Amino acid sequence: MSDSIVCRHIRVSGVVQGVGFRPFVWRLARELGLAGWVRNDSRGVEIEVCGAAGQVRTLLERLEHDAPPLARVNAVVARDASSVCAGEGFVIIDSRNGRAGTMIGHDTAVCRDCLGELFDPGGRRWRHPFINCTNCGPRYTISRGLPYDRVRTSLKPFPMCSRCHHEYRRPEDRRFHAEANCCPKCGPQLLLLDGEGHRIGGDPIAATLDLLRQGKIVAIKGLGGFHLACDAHDAVAVALLRERKQREEKPFVVMLANAASAARYVQIGIGEPGLLSLPTRPAILLRKRSQCDAALAGVAPGLAWLGVMLPYTPVQFLLFHEAARRPAGTGWLERAQDLALVMTSANPGGEPLVIGNSEALLRLYGIADAFLMHDRDIVARCDDSVARISSTGLQFIRRARGYTPRSIRLPASGPSVLAVGGWYKNTVCVTRGDEAFVSQHIGDLDNAAACDFLEETVGQLVKLLGVEPTIVAHDLHPDFHSTRFAADFAEQRGLPLLGVQHHHAHAAAVLAEHGIRERALALSLDGVGLGTDGSAWGGELLRIDGANFTRLGHLAPLGLPGGDRAANEPWRMAAAMLHRLGQTTEIRQRFPDQPAAAAVAQMLAGDIHCPPTTSAGRIFDAAAGLLGVREVMAYEGQAAMLLEGLAQRYGDILPLDHGWKIDGGVLDLLPLFAVLADERSAERGAALFHATLAAAIADWLRVVAPDEKAVVASGGCFLNQMLLRGLRARLGAQGIQVIESHQVPPNDGGLSVGQAWVALQHLLDG
Repeated sequence: MSDSIVCRHIRVSGVVQGVGFRPFVWRLARELGLAGWVRNDSRGVEIEVCGAAGQVRTLLERLEHDAPPLARVNAVVARDASSVCAGEGFVIIDSRNGRAGTMIGHDTAVCRDCLGELFDPGGRRWRHPFINCTNCGPRYTISRGLPYDRVRTSLKPFPMCSRCHHEYRRPEDRRFHAEANCCPKCGPQLLLLDGEGHRIGGDPIAATLDLLRQGKIVAIKGLGGFHLACDAHDAVAVALLRERKQREEKPFVVMLANAASAARYVQIGIGEPGLLSLPTRPAILLRKRSQCDAALAGVAPGLAWLGVMLPYTPVQFLLFHEAARRPAGTGWLERAQDLALVMTSANPGGEPLVIGNSEALLRLYGIADAFLMHDRDIVARCDDSVARISSTGLQFIRRARGYTPRSIRLPASGPSVLAVGGWYKNTVCVTRGDEAFVSQHIGDLDNAAACDFLEETVGQLVKLLGVEPTIVAHDLHPDFHSTRFAADFAEQRGLPLLGVQHHHAHAAAVLAEHGIRERALALSLDGVGLGTDGSAWGGELLRIDGANFTRLGHLAPLGLPGGDRAANEPWRMAAAMLHRLGQTTEIRQRFPDQPAAAAVAQMLAGDIHCPPTTSAGRIFDAAAGLLGVREVMAYEGQAAMLLEGLAQRYGDILPLDHGWKIDGGVLDLLPLFAVLADERSAERGAALFHATLAAAIADWLRVVAPDEKAVVASGGCFLNQMLLRGLRARLGAQGIQVIESHQVPPNDGGLSVGQAWVALQHLLDG
């Protein structure tokens, strides 16, 4: 007996627009012999279908399990349809507006099918700089609103030609409803300008490559903003870029054609080529080979890692194609290529990324020698994502392009919350139901442009999500711009404010992404965050209980001679440690190149302007200062990164016996530092520091929380793979699981997610 005929109305939510979901549904319904329709609306994808009950059940199952690669299905909800579908076929109908309940997809690297067309001399999209389809290309950075249709993207000014429109209207075509679809005839156009804004003739790609080979710096328009590019093999060009961008030593990312090209400079392990070539294309820190610094002089000075990124836009691929002398086909992409490009964010002076053509000519004047740009607007600024490879997969350092605006599923649903993050590495987060949408990397809020970017991003997220926040969460520090903005935003709308302690937020971010609502033990190690007692915390053992927490322990306090200045000058933290060791008189002779050494010794002796901190980050700085690794940092975290690199170079070492003391929940590493103060080998000292710190923390947990079976690891110090590996091994031996962040960075880039989750629990439990 055949199945009875049923009609169902189906709602699919998640990232289901701009990812080929409607043609997927169309093909699936036709394959199953079903009638009905599918359309986009502001809540996701809406389907009405009629047919044999068994076939409808199959459709429902496959909607979730066989979805297109860029889709992310959160839920498939079906109910009886109120009316029978008209006709016998299945069609795609026009989108419907309304209150947003879905989200735009993330930007994605050019897919293999499009690359095949891009490098096909006989095809109509041969070397077309804006090639894309439903499986790849820009989404978030070109979108002005939902539903995701061409009229709400920056492609609106470019009407499709008849051939592109035919592709767009054919459900069988992979460009069916590809909203950014275009070709050389109807799409945006590339142009190359000199430093004064005058057009340079000829093929823009070929001319750009010539300039790069001449040692010039070229601003290149990407998906979420401009890059500043130069030849990574040209030490003079790299030094010039540093000088013009005022970026003395901070490492640059290098773009290479493929993993085979990268293998010349970095060590690539099993499975790592696949991480490099992810469609999201983050820049990934990889361990340098011995010859790397000679070949790429000045790119990542003094560090053990090189940031590597593969091409992801058609323009970037075309530059490598030009350097390879325009071979036909894609086979050349599997072979090592010589071209290596520094590709650094075009954000002069730490300001937000440059996105507009006129803006680029103005803000990058005197920095770039030429500008490779086009006439398709960038709607949303979105920097490159940066990650490290850990034993559990990718670990974000910066979460942005390719991952924004992916949501993080929360353990509970509730009213919308806005959380505005902290000061450094700022992001904001808006929740909708049980989803947390964390913004792209905004950056440090130390200039007016970055503060404006924060406010711009809040407005953009709230608009795209179609929500009105009911509470605003912020850091406890009253002087952060994010805190002041939160107060103004809440006052204007009559909303309550919730201050969330910095390290509570760090831990809550990890708990949120792992779906944990139960009480949990959390280890939060970072630079500095304001504690509930008004002092500078940063090495904390906390008991998290939803919207509340208890401080179980902390690192022994250490003075910050000169206050905030000590955060940038490791020699000052080393001096503070010498003072604790009773060696105050040695400070001046240990640091003869520091004019303030005598004054700092007096400050410490008199406890003048030396506020105490329990910061783990400053402990790393003290070790680096004592070992002579770095006295003054050129950028945040430099000393700790150099210290980790030295420890990796030295290799395994046993921790120092009796290298720490535990008293009343306070972990004191003074015995370790007594040894480091006399250590002559920086490499051995760095290795000893990391091994002993891991052993000390494991012992600390054993003493303070002996019955725990899991601990949350949060805070920027957990970007340190040496510490994390050592801690995993030791706690694992004690039967304790380490719960780490995966979807957001452990540093301050994840604070907003934690703040949002604390605020949501505050509402739900209040």
